[in-house]
Amino acid sequence: MTQNYRCWTEIDRGALRHNAKVVRGRIGSAEMLAVVKANAYGHGLMGCAEALADDAQLFGVANLEEALALRDKFKHPIIILGPAIPDERSEIVERGFIPTVSTFDEAEAFARIGRASINFKVDTGMGRMGAVESEAVEIFKRAAALPKIDIHSISTHMPVSDVDADYTRDELVRFRKIVEQLRAAMPGNYKAHVLQSAGTLAFNETPFEIVRAGIMLYGISPIPEFQNLLKPAMRWKTRIGLIREMPKGSSISYGRTFITPRKMRVATLTCGYADGYPRHLSNRNADVLVRGKRCPLLGRVTMDLMMIDVSHVDDVDVGEEVVLMGQQGNEDICCTELGEKAGTITWEITTRIGARVRRVFV
Repeated sequence: MTQNYRCWTEIDRGALRHNAKVVRGRIGSAEMLAVVKANAYGHGLMGCAEALADDAQLFGVANLEEALALRDKFKHPIIILGPAIPDERSEIVERGFIPTVSTFDEAEAFARIGRASINFKVDTGMGRMGAVESEAVEIFKRAAALPKIDIHSISTHMPVSDVDADYTRDELVRFRKIVEQLRAAMPGNYKAHVLQSAGTLAFNETPFEIVRAGIMLYGISPIPEFQNLLKPAMRWKTRIGLIREMPKGSSISYGRTFITPRKMRVATLTCGYADGYPRHLSNRNADVLVRGKRCPLLGRVTMDLMMIDVSHVDDVDVGEEVVLMGQQGNEDICCTELGEKAGTITWEITTRIGARVRRVFV
């Protein structure tokens, strides 16, 4: 089914469901909010939502556009995790999405439109969204008192749960105190959520009522020691478009940053940075897999093509599958490896995979 594709990903539904069960095993009776924002972290929004629908009680997206894409097929509550711009608010209210609100002005703007159920955000250290801790109780009391505002949940976000355990534990203590203060000031049946993937893996002693599972659902652990619990859901593939015998001293790609030190068999792949393969992997000892063997990337990644050394691979042919990320034979190029060599994070590797790369669910 992929024989005519130049560049594609294969997404394993079984791996997605396995990872969802790992989440469930760590959060007890808490509801699982499956975060499918950014095209399900690059894995394909609708296909991943379908695979996770039976395990998730809610979906989390970044914006109204993503929420609308889900609504026609799924009845799950959908929380919009990013701030809404003013022109989006009417449709959010009309379609029954749950916006995330940081200020009284936002809550009041939603209330002027109609009855809205909101996720009230507290800033406990992320500095991106949320009411400042010292002001959170007062803002919450005013927002919750608005006649057309219902509180769905209270949340915060942990900025260093993958690297600073001491700060994170203190942050969890502070958030619990804020939740207690809010519930004392304005009693209700609203829920709280703080744990994301790193929190679910390393700080799941206090899951509250909802847990936001993100990148771990796709089989990538933000904390290396937990990777063995998860199954990567994506394999990223391309094809060999051309094979040439290049004499010693030949220059490869823009800038002539690689000169063949000997006669080499060079394959040109039908993938480039326009497909999302990081240009920063140029000249960084990056490899791909051909017939289960690592083949070095040569020179700079170009927009639509890139070159590799296949001198050591017997009988390789044009049209052959090449694995950019994932397992082939006994070799594995994991997302973490690509991220480290590119000087970035795993989240960026998967979310930057372009729209022209087909997502094939298997």
